[in-house]
Amino acid sequence: MTVPRYVEIADHLRGLVAGATPGDPLPSDADLCERFSVSRMTARQAAQMLVNEGLIYRKRGSGTFVNTRRIHRLIGSSVSFTQSMERRGIKVTSEVLEHRSITPTEREQEVLQIEAADHPILLERLRRGDGVPLALERAIIHPSLATLLDGDLAAMSLHGMFESHGHIPTRAHATVSARLPTKKECELLELGKDSVVIMEQMAIVDQDGLPLEYTTTCYAAERYEFESVHFRDPSDPRSRDE
Repeated sequence: MTVPRYVEIADHLRGLVAGATPGDPLPSDADLCERFSVSRMTARQAAQMLVNEGLIYRKRGSGTFVNTRRIHRLIGSSVSFTQSMERRGIKVTSEVLEHRSITPTEREQEVLQIEAADHPILLERLRRGDGVPLALERAIIHPSLATLLDGDLAAMSLHGMFESHGHIPTRAHATVSARLPTKKECELLELGKDSVVIMEQMAIVDQDGLPLEYTTTCYAAERYEFESVHFRDPSDPRSRDE
């Protein structure tokens, strides 16, 4: 049985990825066309296979690059992005996109237990691991904590900051959904047109039940593997399957 040419090219690319590090450039479509004497469509089909597998990513106008290895994320975990990456030996960098006080929505008032006249802090950051864009994070922070945000917000771990002032992120409640990315998300996360993003909305409180943040994080799905752990309490009817 003859192996299709795009499969042969995909196998070649997998070999290159195996010996490379995240962020390394890979041959362009034109290079693959010349090496394997195939059409540009065939070269793109091969590369798209690896994009779908999360092994590479393509940035328009720049080229094709080795992706960060898929990162495991426990749904609803109160472990911060910075802590999660550092445990894996991944260098974290962030870009602050917005930092300002806002008028809270009804949902934000409910989650943070504040009034419409209160002004929580919006902190939106693009989070990278080893230089690869992984997540777009939009945190709404309780107004009582506003004075704590006086450090380097690009380098700061919010949870580290909370903990240093006696607020231990203790309980998290999260909802997760999937959708197509917006134009802004595609640009910031360097996603292809066929990509999907995972949206995680999470409310976090400290050890005393004080709401700390209400955060919406947009993850590049192709760079993550999401896990869920469930423990059943026989005495709690809510833990039974519906």
